[in-house]
Amino acid sequence: MFRKMLIANRGEIAVRVVRACAEMGIRSMAIYSDADKNALHVKKADEAYRISAHPLNGYLNADKITSLAAALGCDAVHPGYGFLSESPLLPRYCARHGIKFVGPSAQSIERMGDKVAARALAETAGVPVVPGSKGALVNVNEAVKLAERIGYPVMLKAVGGGGGRGIRRCDNSDEVRHSFDRASSEARKAFGRADVFMEKCVVNPRHIEVQIIADGSGNIVHLFERDCSIQRRNQKLIEIAPSPQLTEKEREEVCSYAIQLALSADYQNAGTVEFLLDEDRRFYFMEMNTRLQVEHTVTEQITGLDIVQEQIRVAAGEPLSVRQKDIHHRGYAMQFRINAEDPRNDFIPSFGRITRYYAPGGPGVRTDGAIYTGYVIPPYYDSMCAKLTVWALSWEALVARGQRALADIVMTGIKTTIPYYQQILKHNDFRRGDFDTGFVAAHPELANVAPLRRTEDEALAIAAALVCHAGM
Repeated sequence: MFRKMLIANRGEIAVRVVRACAEMGIRSMAIYSDADKNALHVKKADEAYRISAHPLNGYLNADKITSLAAALGCDAVHPGYGFLSESPLLPRYCARHGIKFVGPSAQSIERMGDKVAARALAETAGVPVVPGSKGALVNVNEAVKLAERIGYPVMLKAVGGGGGRGIRRCDNSDEVRHSFDRASSEARKAFGRADVFMEKCVVNPRHIEVQIIADGSGNIVHLFERDCSIQRRNQKLIEIAPSPQLTEKEREEVCSYAIQLALSADYQNAGTVEFLLDEDRRFYFMEMNTRLQVEHTVTEQITGLDIVQEQIRVAAGEPLSVRQKDIHHRGYAMQFRINAEDPRNDFIPSFGRITRYYAPGGPGVRTDGAIYTGYVIPPYYDSMCAKLTVWALSWEALVARGQRALADIVMTGIKTTIPYYQQILKHNDFRRGDFDTGFVAAHPELANVAPLRRTEDEALAIAAALVCHAGM
């Protein structure tokens, strides 16, 4: 097993890996930019080193990260998610320094990160794919001809894209012509290549993804599925495991597809295979994420497995701690991405100082975060500041527990998505477990409800007004 691990990330995922290392007896090393010098992952790790003055450059410099890891005696690097987690550069630089990368090989990252190559591999493996282009589109004229052949609506997607970025829906030829150059430009800026491809748009699908993990001894398992249909502009908001919308037969079908693809890709370590489920209950492969997912917590809650620790075991050359026959799911889990955003103002980011913060607790409640009272959320990173995960034996109990846990959170000084999630959980369609990727767009009214004022907040406001009045 490893002795010392550098965590090439920040925020809550860095804290998450620090905790896994502590339980496994591995010394953890954090890196930070000047913007993160007071961050929780810096305080929690066994060691912490300044990587850059710039908020982003250090976390994106594979050479600098691995050189530091080697100089300080680290024998492993965990990439977390985001930043360099899906770049083949980091595992390659790790190999140069004789350091283990906690993730798949550079070849797997490249193969599955190329959406066209991944589609081709899925077809070869017998996994159904959405009708679309065989490769990157040469020009806008080719795009228009293909769209007219497969039928509108269609999706233009960045070949090297991920995380819901670089995607544009087109409902007619004018929109294809208008969007093609913009999609190419966005792809170049976000992923370093301008190539885009096209897929038939599956209207109002369910977004279902399967967590898999494989070791170097030929053992590959799935950890069941997650439902990520509650999303806004292709960015996930609420994730659920297992999906309340699947039958047991459908669950077995989609999980077997994920295993087929991973076997064909000769994949090792943790990964997530994403699918769309259409209105006729047909699954289509969408993409594979070659890293730990933000929403891995819901899978951990229903299976009892620590996915980060399994990642580390695989990277160290050890077998998985379980076989497929040992893995079962119990109850339901739901994760809320608590974002520093104002739902009533088109979800504009709300960075700044957290004046008060209390995490929720009680049975079946888990909070993953990197915030505390007095912490200043910097404007340079993603707006997610915490993840709330709840678990219960039944779907109905899960919704009730989610409502209670969201009401328990105290987070003042910034605007958050907490009141928005409270409204979603009250909606009848959601409570019935009947929703798709169009749910958020179909219910804009849910974002316009003002957050409930707490009694303590009102008391503080009255006290402040009295102080001001007395001083006049």
